[in-house]
Amino acid sequence: MNQVAEDKMPTGTMAGTPQVLLAHHLKQLKLPTVLREYEKLARECARDGVDHSRYLLRLIELELIDRERRTVERRIRAARFPAVKSFDTFDFTAIPGLNKMLVLELARCEYIPAAGKYHRAGQ
Repeated sequence: MNQVAEDKMPTGTMAGTPQVLLAHHLKQLKLPTVLREYEKLARECARDGVDHSRYLLRLIELELIDRERRTVERRIRAARFPAVKSFDTFDFTAIPGLNKMLVLELARCEYIPAAGKYHRAGQ
């Protein structure tokens, strides 16, 4: 780090490599996915010619997806369900009248139109 950069650092900030400071700040901000993924994603985006805004967008999207996943996991644990179940393990033969293909199609929620297809009144 050059002298000018060190002079501009806030009082109390430890001098070190940018990676060390970034890791410290990301831990403080509680952004574990950004910390884990930023270098790998930066290499991918550089290789693909992705600009910095799209890089940042992808990185933050990863953080949001991971937070949502962890929130769901935490809520499932808090609910103390006896077991986590999915359609992969469901025994459709136990209910012969149940249409398996229809249930799986409904579970994908493809019948719900995309949000962008609707406009507010007056637009």
